[in-house]
Amino acid sequence: MTQDEIIEMANKAGIVNPQMVINTLEAFAKLVAEHEREKSLKLWMLLDDIDTADDIAKTDHDTYRRLCRNTQQKRWAVLSESEVDAAIRARGQA
Repeated sequence: MTQDEIIEMANKAGIVNPQMVINTLEAFAKLVAEHEREKSLKLWMLLDDIDTADDIAKTDHDTYRRLCRNTQQKRWAVLSESEVDAAIRARGQA
């Protein structure tokens, strides 16, 4: 949606200051983007931890599997199951 379309809709809705609506939407979009970047970074760090586990347990398969299991469980602290399901549906793969 373009800025002009937002202003037009705001005017139709009787909003006195359409620019305030645009500023609020832009601020909200920035917050959402930052939140998603933070989740991506946390997930990347978990992948890096699994790579580190490989370095730590080169000769011990059981230790590597234990470290990986412990690390991969932390993903649910970053993304909930419903968020994962929603993302899969949004990609049309559900």
